[in-house]
Amino acid sequence: MREQIQMLGKRAREAAHQMAKADSSVKQEALEQMAGTLEKEREAINAANEIDIQEAQRRGLPKAKAERLTLSDKVVKEMIDGLRQVAMLPDPVGEITRMWIRPNGLRVGKMRIPLGVIGIIYESRPNVTVDAAALCIKAGNAVVLRGGSEAFHSNKCLADMLRKSLAAVKLPETAVQFVGTTDREAVLEMLKIEEYIDVMIPRGGEELIRFVAENARMPVLKHYKGVCHVYVDAKADPLMAEKICLNAKVQRPGVCNAMETLLIHKDVADTFLPKVGKTLQDEGVEIRGCSRTQALLAGCLPADEQDWYAEYLDLILAVRVVDSMEQAVQHITKYGSQHTEAIVTDDFSTAHRFLQEVQSSLVLVNASTRFNDGYQLGLGAEIGISTSRLHAFGPMGVEELTTTKFIALGDGQLRT
Repeated sequence: MREQIQMLGKRAREAAHQMAKADSSVKQEALEQMAGTLEKEREAINAANEIDIQEAQRRGLPKAKAERLTLSDKVVKEMIDGLRQVAMLPDPVGEITRMWIRPNGLRVGKMRIPLGVIGIIYESRPNVTVDAAALCIKAGNAVVLRGGSEAFHSNKCLADMLRKSLAAVKLPETAVQFVGTTDREAVLEMLKIEEYIDVMIPRGGEELIRFVAENARMPVLKHYKGVCHVYVDAKADPLMAEKICLNAKVQRPGVCNAMETLLIHKDVADTFLPKVGKTLQDEGVEIRGCSRTQALLAGCLPADEQDWYAEYLDLILAVRVVDSMEQAVQHITKYGSQHTEAIVTDDFSTAHRFLQEVQSSLVLVNASTRFNDGYQLGLGAEIGISTSRLHAFGPMGVEELTTTKFIALGDGQLRT
């Protein structure tokens, strides 16, 4: 196993040197080729995904994981659209981000360069295979992909198509490396090859992310969980607030940007909470609330301290009535995971203060938490959502997969 992973890393490192100097038009052509291949090979993708789905059903995989595993027509279309969007994005490689002149006339600047080789360890979602490869290629990197065993056939099918598309435009197909085994030892071996992999990005549950962070010898870009909040202010439009809450919780409850806790200002709780609570309950949501919530909503279960920290990834919601925006922010600061928070309000001053005081990777006003997504924010796709702040904070698109180096332009300057 060690030799196999070492070889993958070595090939990726060699490919990364070639990708770093690849012409923008060739990288764009490769991504467009990938999109076309996925369109033509829908039957093959569906067949591979069906094998994984049947195996998941046989193993009794939890509903939330099975939902993330499925490559529906909508998900496949989003992958194809994402490839084409990334293809059309400006190439960040070689961009001069700053330039200044020293007293001696030396011009100093910063230029964007690829990170190098990026390792991705992920669970369930086979669309990550495509999104990660697309972004890495656009940014001039190579990528080593290790998906979960539950999506092995889907991931392998997609990776093979991406590699063939690279070869078709004369780019190294080894720029996309797929770990072709479900052996868990492969993950440990990946985490050891810091001489080949420059940065590791885990995508999945908190257990996986903590394992990677604790064992990796290279830097890790991570988020442990998404405890996302919606705060309904005293001056919120009730109809808008209800729609936002429903979308944030119910549209896809098993993803990291779904709302897990709803905070409601006491001045509107009497009227808003019973209505939104029943709407959510009618959609199958189990509500666990504070004592004030229980008094206002029939069928509400009592919330304990752990519920405020919980990332349910399911149709379960914690609800708390708060006395003020300040108390809402205090709750978010204590129990949140710096992932995504939203306020619903018609008061500009309150909205502005919320934006300033809440320190999460995306803070929204009058919109669903579900928008914390690279595709939705116009990045084309994302390789993950970082809540660690170092290097990247929030959805990581093409630009976040580069770093900068210093350059200096002179005309004979000598240091004295």
